[in-house]
Amino acid sequence: MLIPAIDLKDGAVVQLVQGERLAIRDDDINKWVTRFAHFPKVQVIDLDAAMGRGDNLAIVRRIAGSLTCRVGGGIRTVERARDILGAGATAVIAGSSLFKNGVPDLEFAKALADAVGPDRVIAAVDSRGGRVVIHGWKTVLPLTAVEAVKALEPYCSEFLYTHVDNEGLMKGTDINAILAVRQATSRRVTAAGGITTQEEIDTLHAHQVDSVVGMAVYTGTLKLPEAGSPA
Repeated sequence: MLIPAIDLKDGAVVQLVQGERLAIRDDDINKWVTRFAHFPKVQVIDLDAAMGRGDNLAIVRRIAGSLTCRVGGGIRTVERARDILGAGATAVIAGSSLFKNGVPDLEFAKALADAVGPDRVIAAVDSRGGRVVIHGWKTVLPLTAVEAVKALEPYCSEFLYTHVDNEGLMKGTDINAILAVRQATSRRVTAAGGITTQEEIDTLHAHQVDSVVGMAVYTGTLKLPEAGSPA
C-alpha cells in the first residue's frame, strides 16, 4: 500500500533531502489534504516538533480531523500522544523518545502503550549506515534497526522503518534492509526512505510492507492512484 506523506515545517508542507536541504515548500496545505483524502492511510510528520524547534500543532490537529492519518513528530509525552489521538489521528508515531542512553527506553515505551494502547502506537526506527539514528538523524546509536525492533515489539502494533541513507534522493530504497526488519518482527511494518517507483511499492507489498512516499509524489515522478482505485 502507498501511504502519502505530509511533512510540516514552518507552517507549510515540505520535502527535505536527507532531512536537511529544502527541496519543496508549499504553503497550500489544504490542497494536499484534499488530494490525499481518498487514501486509507496518510502519514503526517511535524518536523519542527521532531527537531524541538516549535511545532505545527494547530495544523496537525486540523489535518487529523480531516484525514485518516497517523501522526509523528514531537511525541515525547503521553499527554502529547493523547492530544493528537483526541484530534482524530488513528495512531501516533514515536521515534527518538523510545531511546535513552543509547538503548531502547522500554520504560517510556511501556508507559505510552499502557496509556493509549499498543494498537495506537507506531514505533519509528530510523537507520543510517547500519545504525539507528535519532534526534532528526543527528545522533547515531550503537544498535541496529533489527535489534531495536526486537526490543520494542511488545509496545507497539507497527514499525515505521526509514532507510535514511536513501531519503529524498530519488534513487530508490534498500529493499534488503527493509526486509531484514520485516523478518525480525511479527508486527506490521511500513517503510520509508527513497521509495520512488511503483515496482518498489509492489515488491514491498508482496512482503506485507506498506510504503510511505514523499518526494516521488510531490515531484510527480510517481503517479498517484485516483479516487476509487486501490492505493
